[in-house]
Amino acid sequence: MRENFQNIDGKKLEIVHEIKSAYDEGKISLEEARKALKDRVQHLAPYEIAIIEQEMVEETEDECIKEDIQAMLEVFQDVLVTKDQELPENHPISCYRRENAKMKELLLSVEDLVQYPLIKNQWLELYEDLLKFKIHLSRKQNQLYPVLEKKGFTRPTTTMWTLDDFIRDEISECYNLLLEDKEEEFIGKQAELVADVRDLMDKEENILYPTSLEMINEEEFRYMAEGDREIGFAYISVQADKSGNSASASSSASASTAGAPLSGLSSAPGFAEELAGLLGKYGFNNKEEKLNVSTGQLTLEQINLIYQHMPVDLSYVDENELVCFYTDTKHRVFPRSKNVIGRDVKNCHPKASVHIVEEIIKKFRSGEQDKAEFWINKPDLFIYIIYYAVRDENGKFRGVLEMMQDCTHIRSLQGSQTLLTWEQQEKGKSKETFEDEENRESTESLTAGKLTEITEDTLLKDILEADPNVKTLLFRLSDRFKALNTPLARIMLPKATVKIMSERAEVDLNTLLRELREYFKL
Repeated sequence: MRENFQNIDGKKLEIVHEIKSAYDEGKISLEEARKALKDRVQHLAPYEIAIIEQEMVEETEDECIKEDIQAMLEVFQDVLVTKDQELPENHPISCYRRENAKMKELLLSVEDLVQYPLIKNQWLELYEDLLKFKIHLSRKQNQLYPVLEKKGFTRPTTTMWTLDDFIRDEISECYNLLLEDKEEEFIGKQAELVADVRDLMDKEENILYPTSLEMINEEEFRYMAEGDREIGFAYISVQADKSGNSASASSSASASTAGAPLSGLSSAPGFAEELAGLLGKYGFNNKEEKLNVSTGQLTLEQINLIYQHMPVDLSYVDENELVCFYTDTKHRVFPRSKNVIGRDVKNCHPKASVHIVEEIIKKFRSGEQDKAEFWINKPDLFIYIIYYAVRDENGKFRGVLEMMQDCTHIRSLQGSQTLLTWEQQEKGKSKETFEDEENRESTESLTAGKLTEITEDTLLKDILEADPNVKTLLFRLSDRFKALNTPLARIMLPKATVKIMSERAEVDLNTLLRELREYFKL
């Protein structure tokens, strides 16, 4: 990791580690530790703390679960030097900080409400906002951590992933206690939750983000911004910058950028273009030229289209345990981004489940096993996941293929269907079909019958029940609405309002209201 920075003083880092260890073990007091640091170190940058954590601190089984970042900052407060950097509003690091600012407001609301007799609806509304913080955590894990790991910043990110999951589960646990009317237990957990989330944000803002700005260059941040928008944001709206400069960092943010940049950055080509460039080296320069695959001939465009229309999600990890490929389908069960490519597969999983990943690969590599099955079974949702060992014609292990599918609809099927039935006929005619029919007025009353008005608090489920074909309008307004076609969308549908839709899809609220009202003639 230290090769990403210039003029790292190894002796200085050893002194810092020595003093901090002595304090942690109770050999010296807080005042003695501060004085020793001030006398012997003078100043310390956030990334130097990260290097110490990466290279010098002994690893423990459950590190970072409940680490007291405030206690650490107290020790370093006289020597820690941070730089205030002016970043564009939509820069990836700015987005994380903006989300944290909103989360801090929500935590203040928790501390305020906990003083009064519990009113369930007030807490439900507050926790529906707190739950959105999961998007912040998911984006870190799928976007920021992979870039840092490719530069050698591995251990802090993998341990912090554990803390992310701990916070996510803690919020969910409190929410479930609220739903189950376990009021006393719910209230008793609020102070701990507030302290844990603040501790996480302190670690982000004092160590993770400053270190990221030192290690990641402007081009990598621009590429990261694309994937960020794909996964989404909590609490904030981020508009795509048509100029491609929305994530441009200040010059100091890219001062230290050793290591090769990620493959395929901001203006990166898609899968077909990348493959075309590779094959061009070997004389395949015609995009319409058909390639001999094992059971036919396909152009590069056809290959890409097939992968984009797969009815299942596929991912491939090679024999070196690096993620090489995933299908970018519209119905993806779980979010993915381009930053996962080239990442060690063990770093794509929370620490608690890494041993399962390692066991699967070990059994596949040895030939002892050829597949491993998993499934997620929840009300109204059944996800099937299977891993296959990939072997060449000589039986040599060449990697792992993961297939994931939402089987909820399949499991609901009964009897037999041997006659052709179109999906559109099952849902009813589209609005456009009716517009040319003589009974248009009566059908319009059907589509808008359940909606006398549409406000920012109108539920998405009510809008879709009034007319499922309104999805066409939503898809036109923003590609982000295509998440409605993913299976996990069913979990959020009962809670999503027009206002939440506006925030998640980054569509102006007034624009969204106007378009919906015009669609339903309200």
